[in-house]
Amino acid sequence: MIENLSQLTREAVAEFYKALGKPMPADALKKAGVTQATGLVAYDLQAPAKNLFPVLTPIRNRTPRVSGGGGTSTNWKAVVGINTAGLRGFVPEGERNGVVTTDVQDKSAPYRTLGLEDSITFEAERAAVGFEDVRATQAQRLLWATMIEEEIADLGGNYTVQLGTPSAPTVTTEASGGSIGAGTYNVIVVALTLYGYLSSSLSGGVVGQVSVTPASGGSPFTYGGGSSNKSNATSTGAITGSTNVIKAKVTPVTGAVAYAWYVGTSGNELLQAITTVNSVVLTSLVTSGRQNASAISGDNSRNLLSYDGILYQAWTSGSGAYIKVMPDGTLGTGTGLSASNDGGITEINEMFRWMWDKYRLSPTRIYVNAQEADNITKKVLTASAAQIPYVTGMEFTAGMRVKSLLNRFAMGVAPEVPLEIHPNLPPGTLVAVTEQLPYPINGVPNVMEMRLRQDYYQIEWPQRTRKYESGVYFDGVFAHYFPPSIGIITNIGNA
Repeated sequence: MIENLSQLTREAVAEFYKALGKPMPADALKKAGVTQATGLVAYDLQAPAKNLFPVLTPIRNRTPRVSGGGGTSTNWKAVVGINTAGLRGFVPEGERNGVVTTDVQDKSAPYRTLGLEDSITFEAERAAVGFEDVRATQAQRLLWATMIEEEIADLGGNYTVQLGTPSAPTVTTEASGGSIGAGTYNVIVVALTLYGYLSSSLSGGVVGQVSVTPASGGSPFTYGGGSSNKSNATSTGAITGSTNVIKAKVTPVTGAVAYAWYVGTSGNELLQAITTVNSVVLTSLVTSGRQNASAISGDNSRNLLSYDGILYQAWTSGSGAYIKVMPDGTLGTGTGLSASNDGGITEINEMFRWMWDKYRLSPTRIYVNAQEADNITKKVLTASAAQIPYVTGMEFTAGMRVKSLLNRFAMGVAPEVPLEIHPNLPPGTLVAVTEQLPYPINGVPNVMEMRLRQDYYQIEWPQRTRKYESGVYFDGVFAHYFPPSIGIITNIGNA
């Protein structure tokens, strides 16, 4: 122990002189000093955080938002036909004609609440000081997330249409072309709504009933995740060899945009594929690590907390909408849209013609998946009657895309119907909407609208823990006053 500072000073000086007598090697001197690798550097963190995610809500953006009048639902009377008995107008001298028959239907749509929750701890708020106001940016991101969820609901919310139980699939096998070994295999199919398709995956499985624990800590609630009951199994029968292929198809299910296929030996039927047509071709089988068909125990296609979006208002029985299901076609591929001999698409022209013949209207917009946008462009441009203008000049843009389709089945100048890619619409399905009716004084300023008891609002909940808890909600219903103006073509093959 050093008892006085003078002793420490004498020893320190002695050690200093000793060190001078032993200079450091040259290679050690090269390593001396402070470099970037030492770690004494600043951290250039750009503020605020970059929001690198899409907020694509075309239907929500185009749908008028209208204040409702309270109550538990919005109600209206729809006059869907005048002089429906076809009474002719001629009368004899001095006489009056008979009374026309008017078709009036009562309509209603119950209000629903849609929203999402998030929270920020006290520590997270303090740690973000100087970077961003995390409570403010959280509120913005939560609003965006709610808007995206509303877009999916406006397109494919399903309160009404129950998919039920699909029919047992028809199964065939081929002895070559694959790598499936000898055995006896069962094939089971589950139909999926839009929500079911968006929520399901090969790795995560098909979503059945969903249970949610509220952020408040209250009792959990449940809703249907968008899947039908599973079908009865169809056996391949005993197959031999090691190069087998299994093919299957099912009768299309009304309201289904996709199908999940479970294949395997008895009791080991695992999820093998999810298709957007009503058939599948399997050249190999996964034997572990996938969802078993036994996980599907009932019909969970409806969400009783939801309102009906465009697709399911059209698919509701008696809606009067145009619905076309493409034929089975080649198994695993389906039947694609076909080019007409006039530079259009045959199936879309048929829909245009039907809407004119039946209701004297034209759709104003067609939403498609990127797959259909690409296939429509290819078919139109390669058709024998395709009209392609060429512009000469110093600059040009390579590539073409069909942005609209001419509807020649309308009065006056044939309207161009825009063709738009929708971020949430699956391959194999397209939907045509009519945003304005051609009927004079129809009393329907908006063919479809978001009828609201309360538009978007944020709630900062009372503090229960050291967190700031908040939610963004709205209270309303997607009201469509004339579903016959909707057109759906589904089960479209990628061909």
